[in-house]
Amino acid sequence: MAKMSKMANNTHSQADTMTALHLRNPLGDNVDVQEFSATEAKNSFGRVLDAASSQGMVAITKRDRTTAVVLSLDAYQALLDARDQALGSLSHEFDALLQQMQTPASRQGMMDAFDASPEALGQAALAAAQAPR
Repeated sequence: MAKMSKMANNTHSQADTMTALHLRNPLGDNVDVQEFSATEAKNSFGRVLDAASSQGMVAITKRDRTTAVVLSLDAYQALLDARDQALGSLSHEFDALLQQMQTPASRQGMMDAFDASPEALGQAALAAAQAPR
């Protein structure tokens, strides 16, 4: 019984030493993130995993500096999904621009540019730079 009481007091004192850090979650919202010192993380890794799993992420500090973040699987997957969406969006944008460049008028414009003399290219560049936007 005394041993259980001592363990409860030890757990309580460790919880009191943890502070909150403000980080962005996968949705871009600033949230409080529970911090564990590197020593606490080493000695109580199960608590770190439980906190990360329930809260999405926890921070690990060393010498009062955040040095790592432990993510839950859901938070990690959300980061990967966001990256994939961004790449997919860029890919669609690239495909649309490429399609615009494949028109007969674009193709003829490129052929004209390749066939133009350096003087003609210079005059065209000057005219484009001086044109109102």
